[in-house]
This record gives sequence, C-alpha cells and structure tokens, in this order.
Amino acid sequence: MTTMSGVDWDAYARDVAQRLVEARERAGLTQDAVARRAGIATFTYQKLEKGESNPGTPANPRLQTIVALAHALEVDVCDLVPRQG
Repeated sequence: MTTMSGVDWDAYARDVAQRLVEARERAGLTQDAVARRAGIATFTYQKLEKGESNPGTPANPRLQTIVALAHALEVDVCDLVPRQG
C-alpha cells in the first residue's frame, strides 16, 4: 500500500481506473477512441484503466491528462476523481 497523506494511493488509483472504464462504457467508446480524443497514447490510456503507471506502481496522471480524458468522455472532472475521506 502506497500512502499519500494517509490516503491509500493504490486504492485511489483503482477507483479512478474504475471510473474511467464506466465512463468509457457509458459513452460507447473503445479505449483507442478515448485515447485519440484525449490526445494520449492508447497504451497510456490502457494503463490508466488498470490503475497503474508501471507494473506494481499506482497510476499518477497529470491534471492535464485528467482534464483531457473528462473532455473526451464528456463528463466532469469530478466524475473521474474520487473525493477523499
């Protein structure tokens, strides 16, 4: 478990990943389509949906990436990023 100010970062990254999957499926898009719309590599997007940056390392996308993904999925950023506590 990787912690960040008392937050279980692994669990947080998995929650973001699940939110990405759900938003993509609701939008009826493929991983490739979301990645293209957001201007990121498909491989990068696939890793975000797994909640990881590298095997065993929780995802930590830049704010710019989160905003681009929200735009690509036509959701609010707050729909992708869980609240703390």
